[in-house]
Amino acid sequence: MRVIETQDYYHMSRTAANIISAQIIIKPNSVIGLATGSTPIGTYEQLIRWYEKGDLDFSNVTTINLDEYKGIAPDNEQSYRYFMNKHLFDRINIDKKNTYVPDGLEMDSDKACSDYNRIIRESGGVDLQLLGLGNNGHIGFNEPGEAFEKETHCVKLTESTVKANSRFFDTIDEVPKEAYTMGIKAIMQAKKIVVVVSGEGKAEIAKKAFFGPVTPKVPASVLQLHNDVTVIMCK
Repeated sequence: MRVIETQDYYHMSRTAANIISAQIIIKPNSVIGLATGSTPIGTYEQLIRWYEKGDLDFSNVTTINLDEYKGIAPDNEQSYRYFMNKHLFDRINIDKKNTYVPDGLEMDSDKACSDYNRIIRESGGVDLQLLGLGNNGHIGFNEPGEAFEKETHCVKLTESTVKANSRFFDTIDEVPKEAYTMGIKAIMQAKKIVVVVSGEGKAEIAKKAFFGPVTPKVPASVLQLHNDVTVIMCK
């Protein structure tokens, strides 16, 4: 595991974007795993700038997102599909047919998870996975628990996660309480992983995740077992 401490959010975002852009330049048909949340936005902004300059071509790239709220339509402003369209897909030359997000409107959890597992398998594997770090150590929506969840599954969001996500909704009651998320096994099968961590509030959980014992009670700690992880941090 390589840990890079940057001076600010801009340099953290640019460093992550550099790694992603290098992957796409080396392999134009890369499969890139993407994350939502406030932390990766700067990384996406930098990728868009390089695309607009003509330095990046996304036309053959496939993306697979980590998660989606259950019960929310893709055109809902709080859905992760809407987030990705707004912050990246609508602003680059990617083929939307090659951008995958779990189907939040599929209320049959078994079917939704099975369908997404198939998409991940048929993609041929993720070349580079971008991750954020949740306040309780979750990656994707893999919440703290007694075991590492292997494949795509429906998760009941913890109170701390619901509270953290409530800033995006008018009231906390509107925050979905369940989500579909890529499992730990799929995340760990990515060839390369990049984690972006921003803010002093994440310092303690980052210490537990990247330097503490490997335990499902801190899901991100499993990343210590991967052979190509870059953690990029800023205060």
